Amino acid sequence: MNGRKGRTSPTPRRTLLLRLLVLLLTLAAWQSAARARGSVYFPPPSRIARRAHDLWFSGPVRHVFLTDAAVGNVLPSLGRMAAGFGIAAACGIGLGVAVGRSRWAYALCDPVLQFARAVPPPALVPVFVVVLDFGTPMQITAIAFSAVWPVLINTAEGVRNTDPLRLDVAAVLRLGPFERLRLLLLPSALPRIFAGLRLSLSLSLILMVFSELLPGTADGIGFTLTDAQSRSDLLTVWAALLLLGVLGYVLNTALLAVERRLLGRGRTTA
Repeated sequence: MNGRKGRTSPTPRRTLLLRLLVLLLTLAAWQSAARARGSVYFPPPSRIARRAHDLWFSGPVRHVFLTDAAVGNVLPSLGRMAAGFGIAAACGIGLGVAVGRSRWAYALCDPVLQFARAVPPPALVPVFVVVLDFGTPMQITAIAFSAVWPVLINTAEGVRNTDPLRLDVAAVLRLGPFERLRLLLLPSALPRIFAGLRLSLSLSLILMVFSELLPGTADGIGFTLTDAQSRSDLLTVWAALLLLGVLGYVLNTALLAVERRLLGRGRTTA
C-alpha cells in the first residue's frame, strides 16, 4: 500500500520531455544505421527531411511556405480526406444514435454492421471504381463508406450503454426526444464516439492514399508515391512516407485535444 501511495503520475512536461527523448534517440539510431550501411534504399532521416522541405515547404512566405507541389498534391489529398471523414462522422453519429436508441433496430442491423466492419476497406475501392469511375467523387465515397462503420458501431454501443437509471429519471422529468438526445444520450456516448472517430481518422488516411495509388489519378500524395517509384526516386518515396506519418500524428493529436476539451483529461484514452 505504501509503495502505491508513494508513486506519482508523470507531469505533462515530463511526459513531453520523455517523448522527445525517445524520438531523438530513434532518429539518432536511424541516422547512424543509415550512414553505416550507405544504401540508397535506406537513406538517413536528415536527407529525407531535406527532400521533404525542398519538395513541399520551401515556397514563398505569401503561400505559407508551401511549394507548387504541395498545393498541387498535398492539399488535394487533405481535401479528399477531410470530405470523406466529415461525411463518415456525420452519417456514423446520426445513424448510430438512431440504431442505438432502438433495441429492435440494433438487433436487426447488428449482423450487417459486423459484416461491413469485417470487410478490409482497400478491397472495396475497386468496387467504387466500377460504380463511379476514377476521380475525386470515387475517392471521397470510398473514404466515407469505409470510415463510417467504426463511428456508427461505437456510437450505437455508446447510446445503448446509457445508464438505465438516467433514462428513468428522464422519463419522470418528461424530457422530449431532443432533450434526451442533447442532455443524456450524446454525453453518455461521447467516449465511444471519439473512439470510433480515431479509428475512422486512421482509415480515412489509409483509404486516401490507397485510392490515389490507382491508375487514372492525376494528383495527391499517393500519386506522388507511384510517380516517384516509377522514376526510381527513392528519396521522394521516403519523403512522402514521412509526410504521411507526420500528418497522421498531427491529425490524431488534434482530435485527442478536442476529445480532452469535451470530456476532460481524465476520461480520455490515448
